[in-house]
Amino acid sequence: MRKTILVRALALGLGVALSSGFAISTAQAAPAAAIPAAQMVTPNRFGLPDFGDLVEQVGPAVVNISVTQKQRPAPDETAQGPQPDDPFYDFLRRFGVPVPGMPGQPGHGNRGPRANRGVGSGFIVSSDGYVLTNAHVVGEGESEVTVKLIDKRDFKAKVVGIDKRTDIALLKIDATDLPMVRTGDAERARVGEWVVAMGSPFGFDNTVTAGIISAKARRLPDENYVPFLQTDVAINPGNSGGPLFNLAGEVIGINSQIYSRSGGFMGISFAIPIDVALKVKDQIVKYGRVQRGKLGVTIQGMDKELAQSFGLTEPRGALVASVEADSAGEKAGLKPGDVVLGVDGTKVGESADLPRLIGDKRPGTTVKLEVWRDGRSRTMSATLGEMNPETLAELPNGGAPRGEDAGGKLGLAARALTGEEAAQLGVRGGVVVERVNGPAAQAGLQQGDVILAVNNQPVSNVQTFRQLLEKAGNRFALLVQRGGARIFVPVRIG
Repeated sequence: MRKTILVRALALGLGVALSSGFAISTAQAAPAAAIPAAQMVTPNRFGLPDFGDLVEQVGPAVVNISVTQKQRPAPDETAQGPQPDDPFYDFLRRFGVPVPGMPGQPGHGNRGPRANRGVGSGFIVSSDGYVLTNAHVVGEGESEVTVKLIDKRDFKAKVVGIDKRTDIALLKIDATDLPMVRTGDAERARVGEWVVAMGSPFGFDNTVTAGIISAKARRLPDENYVPFLQTDVAINPGNSGGPLFNLAGEVIGINSQIYSRSGGFMGISFAIPIDVALKVKDQIVKYGRVQRGKLGVTIQGMDKELAQSFGLTEPRGALVASVEADSAGEKAGLKPGDVVLGVDGTKVGESADLPRLIGDKRPGTTVKLEVWRDGRSRTMSATLGEMNPETLAELPNGGAPRGEDAGGKLGLAARALTGEEAAQLGVRGGVVVERVNGPAAQAGLQQGDVILAVNNQPVSNVQTFRQLLEKAGNRFALLVQRGGARIFVPVRIG
């Protein structure tokens, strides 16, 4: 059975090459003015929706984006024989022995930078030349970006800014009085309503596809800041960065990813809500980069077992697994085991809501947090820091003494952390799981896990771990460090 994968619909990543005459557009030139509001899509004589008027009105603001990235090949890609700095190179040359890479021989002249070419899509959001697309369309490193309009005009584009966390890029072309899209409200979009996508799949300019919104607020792996719109609109490599329109002719999303087993369209596509993209655009224009608030906590989701362990009547909120030293969270008084239920009056329904709510705030902003602790709700104030990449510690391997039966009714063998291990992990104490069975295995504990607390009570050594387990009853939560992350594991005995 083939593995299902999540891929970005980008020609660069899938090797779709550009060639002259590959995509031929027969559309008429667009008027140099803002595009008027599209009329309501009406049924045709067969009773099906007719998107013709909508496409005519919004099409001129949709652009084709071609990207040429220069990459220097690795040494082994060109080194097909002795190189000029090799003593054998001159020896062979003197005796007339052909050497690959020498002038007149195969491989000569192939040591320069190679160009990767690809296509994507985008749309004009201001008449003075700002264009939105996906960050992965533009790529990284040295690249030349060309924007082509429906009237055949080409412009060299400047990359104003890129935000990898949301996969948004803002381009600027030197032109005025350009046709531009109108933006709508993705929050008001309903599951089941018709939507239309425009873009350049496989380099075919101004391709139109239609479908419906299949779901809203989809959370994808490693995507904490984007509540995706899921659609069944046909999206393929080259569609990335193109607009998703509602029937009023308003952009409500940017087509970004597909869920596929083959790399091609299989009925599930994802679009970035336009409000997310516009917030990124505004920050790039105003500040030159995107600034996000940072609370400085590691969180995990709540399930029924964890909610009951912490005294909540339903699984909601974001469970704090660890708090970074000297962070906004620590200064506010947050502790592992706290459950964040709201930010500035907005409820945190699930853990994925918290990074988005905090990330939408600018660094230095003071927020009110609704926090669940010790069976009751309380309010805390936190002044946010700024988001930046974080380095996570890894659990040391090898050279550790064997564990002892420390879990009792839990069913595990563990040993105390050595002083060196505790220092490397940045903790004061804990026990390392050596073997698991029974309730511990059923709860998902693994060899190598470091147990730091039982029901928020810190574990310093094997003895305190046993004592805390005896007091915990048959339902409790363990704070566990696994690799670079801290998580709470709910355990039920019997």
